[in-house]
Amino acid sequence: MWSNEDVQYMKMAVSLAGKGAGHVSPNPMVGAVIVKDGRVISRGWHKVFGGLHAETDALASCTESPAGATMYVTLEPCCHYGKQPPCTSAIIKAGISRVVVGMTDPNPLVSGKGISILREHGIEVCTGLLEKEIRYQNRLFIKYITQHRPWTVLKWAMTLDGRIAAASGDSRWVSCEESRHYVHTLRGRYMGIMAGIGTVLADNPMLNCRTDGMRQPVRIIVDSHASLPEDSAIARTAGKYRTVLAHTTDAMQERLEPLHSCGIETVECAATENGMVDLDDLMSRLGAMGIDSVLVEGGAELDWSLVSGGLADEYYIFAAPKIIGGKASKGPVGGSGLDRMADAFCLDIESVTTSGEDILIHCFPKGRYPAGT
Repeated sequence: MWSNEDVQYMKMAVSLAGKGAGHVSPNPMVGAVIVKDGRVISRGWHKVFGGLHAETDALASCTESPAGATMYVTLEPCCHYGKQPPCTSAIIKAGISRVVVGMTDPNPLVSGKGISILREHGIEVCTGLLEKEIRYQNRLFIKYITQHRPWTVLKWAMTLDGRIAAASGDSRWVSCEESRHYVHTLRGRYMGIMAGIGTVLADNPMLNCRTDGMRQPVRIIVDSHASLPEDSAIARTAGKYRTVLAHTTDAMQERLEPLHSCGIETVECAATENGMVDLDDLMSRLGAMGIDSVLVEGGAELDWSLVSGGLADEYYIFAAPKIIGGKASKGPVGGSGLDRMADAFCLDIESVTTSGEDILIHCFPKGRYPAGT
């Protein structure tokens, strides 16, 4: 069905779409290429949330009239008014004769309607080219727009014997400089970054992104009793970086007021049987706040709750070529654990690469590889 040229141009559009990572969410990453008489006359992509969509960006950059040309676009053109006018109207007005769409937009406001409108105006529309790759690229958007909950990514760094810190609690540094730089890139890619109060008390982190040109994530602290110290790095910088603290009804009002004075937003969540923040409820609340993705940086109890609750969508695991030993040394996942190996939570490994001196394992929960969803 598809020619080599079709595949080539759609791959170009996918590559362009990827440039929007960390800048366009909760919108999808989208790329577009316009081809006329076998020549690329324009390229475009969705560059920033609220900015031009890929299709209109490409149309605005044409080196000649796009009338009679083919547009390759990774996602179905929108047909409704949002922060931008409908892309379908711009395509029709430009005289594009053929549109090759990578995947149908799962947004209920579009969901095939854009394709139908183009066809009603005599434009040839072909769909499904490189759909698997595009679904993978937009896995955050697909979950958020269909489930209204954030895509949740767990990240940890450990030694080869599975420790994230020494028995003393010292953890600087488990991973190498290259891995730590990569983590800051991840922080800029996701809309939120989450940590438990135990990790905040132990490490006093900033939880910000230090990669130039990347967006700062919303800092989300899971703190059932609102015990975050007012002199912590998180509280002192809440005026600079948006910060959300999730707590239960057990948190005393006198603890919340000073946190509000620091600029921290607080969210009251349902509690589990042991009085901790119900993370399933928290995820729904974060989705309602417009947060489409969360990078989780521990600690071990938070990781266990997410893993055992089926709330983790993706993993980045850094393994450093070090052995630290010690019965009291912490591992990356705590909690009650499982009694039988047969009950283990299994993962599908997507890739194993090197990150400086470290090994980086990228994986997904077994059977939930996003390209197939």
